[in-house]
Amino acid sequence: MSSQVFNNPAQANGPTDVASTFLGMQPANMLDMTHNLPEFAVVREHDRCLRCLVCLQQCPYDCTQYDANRDLVWNIESNCVACRRCETMCPTKCVYITPRGIFRPNANWSPYQIRTAHKQGDTGGVVLTGTGNDKPYVSYFDRMVIDASQVTNPSIDPLREPMELRTFIGSKPEGYDLAPGKAKTNGEYGPIPPNIQVEMPIIFAPMSFGAISYNFQKGLAMAARAMGTYFNTGEGGLHPDFYEFKENAIVQVASGRFGVSAEYLKAAAAVEIKIGQGAKPGIGGHLPGEKVTREISRTRMIPQGADAISPAPQHDIYSIEDLRLLIYAIKETTNYSKPVSVKIAAVHNVGAIASGIVRAGADIVVLDGFRGGTGAAPAIIRDHVGIPIEVAIATVDQRLRDEGIRHRASLIAAGGIRSSADVVKVIALGADAVYLGTSALIAAGCTLCQQCHRGRCAWGITSNRADLLPRLPADLAFERLANLLRGWSHEIKEMLGLMGLNSIESLRGNRLKLRGVGLSEHELKVLGIQQAGV
Repeated sequence: MSSQVFNNPAQANGPTDVASTFLGMQPANMLDMTHNLPEFAVVREHDRCLRCLVCLQQCPYDCTQYDANRDLVWNIESNCVACRRCETMCPTKCVYITPRGIFRPNANWSPYQIRTAHKQGDTGGVVLTGTGNDKPYVSYFDRMVIDASQVTNPSIDPLREPMELRTFIGSKPEGYDLAPGKAKTNGEYGPIPPNIQVEMPIIFAPMSFGAISYNFQKGLAMAARAMGTYFNTGEGGLHPDFYEFKENAIVQVASGRFGVSAEYLKAAAAVEIKIGQGAKPGIGGHLPGEKVTREISRTRMIPQGADAISPAPQHDIYSIEDLRLLIYAIKETTNYSKPVSVKIAAVHNVGAIASGIVRAGADIVVLDGFRGGTGAAPAIIRDHVGIPIEVAIATVDQRLRDEGIRHRASLIAAGGIRSSADVVKVIALGADAVYLGTSALIAAGCTLCQQCHRGRCAWGITSNRADLLPRLPADLAFERLANLLRGWSHEIKEMLGLMGLNSIESLRGNRLKLRGVGLSEHELKVLGIQQAGV
């Protein structure tokens, strides 16, 4: 069995001279050729290849080519992004992708840094990327373990005893006067604050139509309705077809105000003001023009083919007092019937920022950690700005408790939630619920090739191109997303039971159920947990 790597048809045809090898493939200049060194090798076992051309039809990145004269399938490897669509769809499994060791090893310069410098030398532009931070920073989730009950505090069997995962998200009053049905807030009785009810402490993260496909957003909406939770429109507005899911929709008001109207605000279960995003704190949003189709143009209320750029700040918010005005403008518009959320990136001094947001009247504060995903962001910002969600949640929860205002807002953790164990740990650190973004993408088939911004998603998850959109039917997205939530719910119940708890409310902020492994004394103090073995 042969496994050969062919970069061009002349090479695949056998020995030849250099001139004929590059015939018809000469780059504009030799620097372009030097700086276009492939990151991945496409290895094809030609004796097993049927020439069915499935790989050619499935590749949206112009990597796979076919030479009819030689009856040969070959690859322009510099175009390969390792989406692995060809591997998956090949009927004989004769092709696979493997990393190339192109550069000489250098402890100071990684291959990624070299490629980035080459690319910017060629273009003079900002290097964009998709999904979340993939750099090897410490994961505090992986440095925490969960305590378990044994003899003196018996565990609970979730198969035989009820487990309560239902959570209410929103402001909680200081007390109730049940007779008139009033709630006590700041020493005075008034209407009970609106909350949204989730059957599990998991909500789908903000992902806008345009950043993701029509079918994937519909799948999110269908799964949210079926599983008793919510999806978030992101900053791209709510497509008219999705108003049928309005009771399970959280709509977003971002700096670009895309798709925002009174009807849009009134249709949702909750409204979220986006101040920042974990993948790109301090800068605005960007949907490249090549992704702005007619339907996206209609939903966002912008010209077709134009870049959708959200300013870095909301130009009517330059202080906590300004934020308060917008919060209460939304509450007035929705007749005080929906909780208002404020989403910020997890940054230094996040405790003080969150305290101001709660005092400004927000019912929910969303903290988005630096591993949060994105449809498009400058790689340099995604990889070097922000702080971990574990630290942010612990800090904010403790700050609000110390100030006696923790009950006035729910906390939602976002950015880097990979498993049900991460959900349990971040709730023990102080969150009320979590946002799932990248985990949902992966459940639907994403392979993390980080090319979301290009509008060519081989799996149809982040592309609305007519030929790619059908690759992920809405029904399939719904099925896989619902299965993910169902599986995580079972696991969360198991973990609650082994801790001797029968409700998610008993876990919230219960840091005694966590222990640190391999953390410094200062890190343990910030997280508010004890060393394992203590």
